[in-house]
Amino acid sequence: MEKLLPAKCSQELWFGILISFALCFILLSFDYSTFFSVNNGVNLLVNTQQVDPIGILNNQTLSITDQPSTESCSGRFVYMHDDLPEKFNHDLLKNCKYLTRGTDKPNLCPYFENFGFGPEIENNEGVLANESWFSTNQFLLEFIFHNKMKHYECLTKNSTLASAIYVPFYAGLDASLHLWDSNLTVRDTSAKELVDWLSRKPEWKKMLGRDHFLVAGRISWDFRRQTDDVSDWGSKLRWLPESMNMSMLSVEGSSWKNDYAIPYPTYFHPSKDIELIQWQDRMRKLERPYLFTFAGAPRPDQQSSIRGKIIDQCLASSTCKLIDCSSAGNIDCDNPASVMRVFQSSVYCLQPGGDSYTRRSAFDSILAGCIPVFFHPGTAYSQYLWHLPKNHSSYSVFIPVREAKDVPASIEEILLGISEDKEFAMREEVIRLIPNLVYADPRSRLETADAFDLAVKGILERIEDVREVIREGKDPSVGFADEDSYKYTFPQTQEQT
Repeated sequence: MEKLLPAKCSQELWFGILISFALCFILLSFDYSTFFSVNNGVNLLVNTQQVDPIGILNNQTLSITDQPSTESCSGRFVYMHDDLPEKFNHDLLKNCKYLTRGTDKPNLCPYFENFGFGPEIENNEGVLANESWFSTNQFLLEFIFHNKMKHYECLTKNSTLASAIYVPFYAGLDASLHLWDSNLTVRDTSAKELVDWLSRKPEWKKMLGRDHFLVAGRISWDFRRQTDDVSDWGSKLRWLPESMNMSMLSVEGSSWKNDYAIPYPTYFHPSKDIELIQWQDRMRKLERPYLFTFAGAPRPDQQSSIRGKIIDQCLASSTCKLIDCSSAGNIDCDNPASVMRVFQSSVYCLQPGGDSYTRRSAFDSILAGCIPVFFHPGTAYSQYLWHLPKNHSSYSVFIPVREAKDVPASIEEILLGISEDKEFAMREEVIRLIPNLVYADPRSRLETADAFDLAVKGILERIEDVREVIREGKDPSVGFADEDSYKYTFPQTQEQT
């Protein structure tokens, strides 16, 4: 018996090892993605095997552990605070069904699909291209930008190399939860906690935040409440001392110098240069039976609005097509194909202000090759300085509000007075601008710069200007966050024609 004992133990040992190996194999083969594909009962991603609720998979993300070339990225390195507490971004996605205040959507959750581009448009009625068109919600700009930044070619994990520091705080989505709260403490909590966290980081001490920037999918005015009156609108994010040292990129800038406007997201997010080229060629060849069109609803509660006058003139003209976006309208303004079909059939698209100065519709119309008609410089000319030409007359028509309201000549007469040569030149410029105004698929690397590329280039130049001030021994705070009373007039640098 004593001689058999070692052999028996040896057999039991090998049997145990075999069982352990089998269990490990089963565990490793198990598809854990099913645990993570749903957040609070809401599927945030198209593919149920995608497990990252931010929308960027590990095997799709360019590794930022491998540093890009110092030579090719000199002056272009961006450091991202990817250690930012999840309550400032990731956790907001978990609560996506509560982010609908201030939007016209009953549920924003589906719009987080496809890196924030939303559900892919399958039935485009022959109006859109077959690929790269999505039902994109304008409020998701900060989410789209974050996903794009994760693929930025000069993203670095070494903050000492960085020319700019990106803060991936979803300011607009956070605001959607709290902007209507009567408790100002609740309304401002996230902002105060954010700047407190940032100011403790070593990256802050370098320039006291003047090399930091964040992005918002709401207008900048939503973050500039100047009083502690409950009836006053917005949060105090941009009035906090630390935040005043930072720059914000949003769909509409305020009249302060450290707020910058970048384009609203459109429905088109190309993944290849050829998709852009083919779309541009298609817009050149279209027949446009309508002289002008307007998409929108009246604003009877806004005395300064000219929408009522525009709608009246459009209805009175046989050359105008009205897309009535009021509740009584007969066209689905949430259907990209319906809206783009009318824009593609029109020579000019009227773009008066809405609830604020700017409109997403302006970018949708340019995407359709439709020449925008603006009535206030704050709708485009003094806003998108990094993305639109300084010479506004090269791609648009400007009709001052007072003329649209009071001058006997109608909008139709003004547009009919534009020569065919001028019209052709403006449309060519509009079509040329399309690549500048779209946010391409973050996994792609287009030859031409898209809206994200131009925004990063613009903020890098802005920060370099601050560094130059410091090198000259001057105070960088002077003028950095000042109000610019001329910001909503014509930019002084543009050609007036």
